[in-house]
Amino acid sequence: MSVRIVRLGSTRDPGEGTRIGTVRRVPRGVPKERYASENWFDVWFPVLSPTPGLMAQAKAAESEKDWAGFTRAFKAEMAEPAPRQALDLLATLSHGSDFSVGCYCENEARCHRSVLRALLTERGASFA
Repeated sequence: MSVRIVRLGSTRDPGEGTRIGTVRRVPRGVPKERYASENWFDVWFPVLSPTPGLMAQAKAAESEKDWAGFTRAFKAEMAEPAPRQALDLLATLSHGSDFSVGCYCENEARCHRSVLRALLTERGASFA
């Protein structure tokens, strides 16, 4: 059992399990009933996405220093009670269930899902 970190909209891997969309906004132009069948996500979970202002900061990051600033600010957001509890829950569930967590960004290294991976790792999550 494990968690995978994925790009939403990508082809699902066998055994991936439930796909959780940790994004602030749903995919544009896609009817709600097609989110799962088109490999976006099965469950929308925006509590683990950056706030709109912080997302703009991430998109504007041009240097490693800029990205480090985003990472620090996002980790602070994820330390709030609701996101912290959600991360704890997902880390625990990863030991008994298969599921994936994702975002739309092409490059995981410059995406909040890389930070989610680190936060889940700190909590002892099991990864595929």
